[in-house]
Amino acid sequence: MPERETYPILSVEEALERILSFVHRLPAESVPILDALDRVLAEDVLADSDVPPLDNSAMDGFAVRAEDVSGASREQPARLRVVGELAAGQTTDQVVGAGEALRIMTGAPVPQGADTVVRFEDTRTDDGHVEILVPVKQGRNVRYAGEDVRRGSVVLHAGSIVRPQEVGMLANVGRTTVQVIRRPRVAILATGDEVVPIDAQPGAGKIRNINSYSNAAQVRRHGGVPLLLGIARDQSAELGGKIREGLDAGADLFVTSGGVSAGDFDLVKKVLAAEGQIDFWWVNMKPGRPMAFGTIGGIPLLALPGNPVAAMISLELFGRPAIRKMMGYTDWEWPAVTARLRDAVARKDNRRHYLRVRLQPGADGVEAVLTGDQGSGILTSMVQADGLAVIPEDCDHLPAGSPVKVLLLQ
Repeated sequence: MPERETYPILSVEEALERILSFVHRLPAESVPILDALDRVLAEDVLADSDVPPLDNSAMDGFAVRAEDVSGASREQPARLRVVGELAAGQTTDQVVGAGEALRIMTGAPVPQGADTVVRFEDTRTDDGHVEILVPVKQGRNVRYAGEDVRRGSVVLHAGSIVRPQEVGMLANVGRTTVQVIRRPRVAILATGDEVVPIDAQPGAGKIRNINSYSNAAQVRRHGGVPLLLGIARDQSAELGGKIREGLDAGADLFVTSGGVSAGDFDLVKKVLAAEGQIDFWWVNMKPGRPMAFGTIGGIPLLALPGNPVAAMISLELFGRPAIRKMMGYTDWEWPAVTARLRDAVARKDNRRHYLRVRLQPGADGVEAVLTGDQGSGILTSMVQADGLAVIPEDCDHLPAGSPVKVLLLQ
């Protein structure tokens, strides 16, 4: 492979643009409506009937004719004869005539003759009669047929994100299943002779397989389906075998961690170059400068650094947008706030820094407080963080109180 110097150092934006050019929206699948939550609709959804299907009461009260109660007051109530009672789910042939009222419950169909519902709180009953104590305009407390949706109308459009309210609308129009964009299957592989399973006691020079689980959790949080491939030792044959295992499992995206720096034992970039089409680059950021990206078996692959914090931040910056694009999202911008640094920040390189911070109220608004040691292997810095403070490439020093953009960790 070419030496490190032959690869350009890309900005975060250049790297992301290049990655997103390789990934595309996945096909649709039909799922039960609850499984559609946070997915992107792949079809327009039409109403199968008017909702509500008929005029019905919005209150518990009495169905009346507005002309009989338009002048009612507490001093001079309108006295009407009660001719029946109607509960939700029932129907009646009873016609409400002049001087009559029908007791009605919320959701029950408004009977013929009536055009208004007076709530119980504005009435007084007496020996088969009801006294209306307030004037009520025609149509008050009546929900009209089709006022929510009309039969045949589009109630949800393809490309919409399904939230709980969209699930409710799907149920509202009688849908038990719906077409949504498929979730990407993301193969996750840790590499390195130093990595051991999480239930093992690490010996000298060993580390538990943190990355597979933190990266899998990130993938799941962002909508993907993680496929855990375990650990590949620093042997070309074993690494190649794990990659083929992921391909056989139907992976839509590969995420590896470790083995992408300039060390003699870093085999990932060599194996990936042999097995697929790989562009290896360095991203002008900290943590997470070494990263490889390309395709293998036609599947996009992100090869992340081995240090846990660097791997997590790299996956957030590059994997999250890729997953969202594959799921049909058109917006993958991070939620962010502006905060003020509590302490001064200084650095000696021209990389973009992502500092782990905790957000708290301050005298001048939201304050960003560093979560201690910012080393790329200090996972505690992520555990204690609410977000990542972005320090631009051209800022060598930011005094306390400086405003910074903070990408919120979800």
